[in-house]
Amino acid sequence: MQPSQNHMAAILWVLLSTFLWTLIFAAGKFADGGIGAFQLTFLRYCGALVMLLVLAPRQGGVRVHRSQQPMIHLARAVSGCGAAVAITWASANMPLVDATAIGMLYGVLAILLGTVVLKETVSRTHWVAVIVSLVGVGTVMFGKGAFQGGLSILPALVAFTSAAFFAIEGLLISLLGRSERAFTVMLYVTFFGVGLMLVPAMLEWQSISLRRGVICLLLGPLGLAGQYCTIRGYRSAPLSVVAPVDYSWLLFSVILGIIFFQEVPDTGTWIGCFAIILGGVLLARSGGRK
Repeated sequence: MQPSQNHMAAILWVLLSTFLWTLIFAAGKFADGGIGAFQLTFLRYCGALVMLLVLAPRQGGVRVHRSQQPMIHLARAVSGCGAAVAITWASANMPLVDATAIGMLYGVLAILLGTVVLKETVSRTHWVAVIVSLVGVGTVMFGKGAFQGGLSILPALVAFTSAAFFAIEGLLISLLGRSERAFTVMLYVTFFGVGLMLVPAMLEWQSISLRRGVICLLLGPLGLAGQYCTIRGYRSAPLSVVAPVDYSWLLFSVILGIIFFQEVPDTGTWIGCFAIILGGVLLARSGGRK
């Protein structure tokens, strides 16, 4: 089997993961401000933890999944929560499109981490694919007015910090996915996530309906499915291959926007999305070496 075929399977896993996470990230927009980001994320973690504990007996019990590297799991949870907190704060203190554009730099940072830490070899085609994807992202963001309103330094640095956290999380997922069971990885990050998000959620807690609370809890199992797909993808190919695939988030967001929010993309958005798709195709055809 050719390397590119192996990488195609990994890319498909990450594409499915990105689609599921797009649905989860859109939950706040669907709620229309009826629940805070910390509270929603905390409830999602709670729903995921309950589901994992229900499934644990079928996976040999919780003790079977005791990890020899709990600190790496904690670091992964901290980086994930840190990324969420940083991009949320930056988005509240600067134009949302600017914060998103800076935060999407995590794909490039992930590739740099892969080459330095994991000693992955990045081919010329890989770099071309990444550049094409970045051009697509830039086209979409600049078309929406990114960076045209002036940026204050602190929010921009915080948004960049979120990109760094996302890249670190991707690196840790790649490391854990190669040595741990998928269920073990999900169990640890969910447990740590509940603890890390508890205090921020309590500080912004607001009363919500039972229906909305149940929906937030059900996002937990959906997130577990997304995590499983992420782990399968990240452990099946070099980080330099799978990390840029996350740019498909823009494509899925466009689809959700059209169907549910009547947000019809302009010409610049369509051109940018085409460039992102082209970058993904180049990645799928390029293969790669560890």
